[in-house]
Amino acid sequence: MNVSIAGTGYVGLVTGVCLAEKGHSVVCVDVDQAKVDALNAGTPTIFEVGLPELLERHVGEGRLSASTDLAAAVRESDITLIAVGTPFDGAKIDLTYVRAVAAEIGQALAAKDEYHVVVVKSTVIPGTTDSVVLPILEQASGKKAGPDFGVGMNPEFLTEGTAIEDFMDPDRIVLGGSDDRAVETLAELYAAFENVPVVKTNNGTAEMIKYASNALLATLISFSNEFANLSSALGDIDIVDVLEGVHCSRYLTTLLPDGTTHRPPIVSFLGAGCGFGGSCLPKDVSALIAQGGGLGLPMQLLQAVIDINRGQHQQILTLLGKHFSSLADVRVAVLGLAFKPDTDDMRESRSVPIIRELLAAGACVRAYDPIANEAADNVLQDERVTYCETLDDVLDGVDAVVLATRWEEFERVPELIKEMEPVPVFVDGRRMLDKARFEQYEGIGL
Repeated sequence: MNVSIAGTGYVGLVTGVCLAEKGHSVVCVDVDQAKVDALNAGTPTIFEVGLPELLERHVGEGRLSASTDLAAAVRESDITLIAVGTPFDGAKIDLTYVRAVAAEIGQALAAKDEYHVVVVKSTVIPGTTDSVVLPILEQASGKKAGPDFGVGMNPEFLTEGTAIEDFMDPDRIVLGGSDDRAVETLAELYAAFENVPVVKTNNGTAEMIKYASNALLATLISFSNEFANLSSALGDIDIVDVLEGVHCSRYLTTLLPDGTTHRPPIVSFLGAGCGFGGSCLPKDVSALIAQGGGLGLPMQLLQAVIDINRGQHQQILTLLGKHFSSLADVRVAVLGLAFKPDTDDMRESRSVPIIRELLAAGACVRAYDPIANEAADNVLQDERVTYCETLDDVLDGVDAVVLATRWEEFERVPELIKEMEPVPVFVDGRRMLDKARFEQYEGIGL
């Protein structure tokens, strides 16, 4: 199929290169000419594992290109995916970009005779595709959804750092549509994905599937952290052991016919730490709370999930306080700045409030992330933070070390700090490393 995609962020660009990999002809559209030029030169505009290779190959072979002309892209394609940002302002998600793109697509449809399907891939609260996007398309095109064009909703289930793998080997494909023709046209786009569960439904249900999926993951994290905090308060309990006991449940660990066991990926969300961040979980849970509140339905469970997460970074300061009566002039190394490993994304990263609290307490903060130093500096904009280029450098002369992101490189930390004199306090904000490997160890939920 000929595919046009409005938006070249994580979702739009990953979707574009992966659909090209499946044999489709793809045009990615962005208003930023510099991004378009970079993509047409085969240069990624975001960091994502596996993206450079796919982009270079498909731009070179002509299956993928970038443009600023959305109208032309719509006219020359069979289906258009809307993958623009939907930021959350604290009260509701901002549909400014979605509305603008929908209007522009509608205008292009006015000059097109062939049937075309417009699909929302951006994460939007349930009801948005049918109550916002569809009417804008009809008004701008002068046509009727159904007989003249289709409207669909196709949520993404991508994790930054493994987005290419997630798209190419999906655990499910959700196809929402305003009618059967729209759904079946969307199904053609994914026909090359074999042996994958496909849910065909209406647009509102497709939207809700995405939110319910993310809300579940966020709830598991806050559930784990609430038990971690209780374990710390009670004493002589390690949340790592507690959750290992939970993980062993047959609900979470499957005994295979050959006698081995298998734990599904969701088990990784049942782990204690300093909280969740990123572009999805905090925003999506908050958006659901806001939508429920607007309908007179308090989302009490989800509000608790957000409340627990909002204060979880304070556990780091509490653990440091066990060793320092004051953090004034204490030299602290913060390991990991991005909200998760294998990305430079700083959105809602828990390292940000941790560092701000440390600075407010008078600590001297050194920070290191394998790829996110520059992105962190753009967010924090505080000259009191010293960014280091290597793990060895950030540890030099510090009194305490805080691990905030699970980068694999940090497995080296125990060997590095045991040679230091004096040995710094190590605070494991992700319960990533074995406490037995440290002379002075503190961990959330211990």
